[in-house]
Amino acid sequence: MTLQEAENAIVEEFSMYEEWLDKYEYLIELGKSLKDYPESSKTDDKLIKGCQSRVWLDYKVEEGKIVFNADSDAIITKGIISLLIGLYSGRTAQEILSSDFSVVEKIGLKENLSPTRANGLVYMIAKIREVANSIG
Repeated sequence: MTLQEAENAIVEEFSMYEEWLDKYEYLIELGKSLKDYPESSKTDDKLIKGCQSRVWLDYKVEEGKIVFNADSDAIITKGIISLLIGLYSGRTAQEILSSDFSVVEKIGLKENLSPTRANGLVYMIAKIREVANSIG
């Protein structure tokens, strides 16, 4: 599935829910689907700076594609990072860098988060881009 197709699928998925409470529930479910993140990897160098909650992001490069793994100590934030790595993990640096990340606006995520969570979202996106830039 291309990145555009994946983004369109997320937009479609979110459009099934009319109320933001339901969309938050969906984010929580996404967070539960994250694969286990080892406690030994929860180090300061993996923390995304600027997030109110603690969010760890790690990655490796496999066959030219960036594979992300993440965790958070807050359930909604965990869902947000899960959404992002679900879209961008397994993509090339070029694919990630070519994305405008407008999917977050299309699903209304940024404007329906508290200011501190919205700020954290911006930092999560910036970190994913930074990783892609460093690989790219």
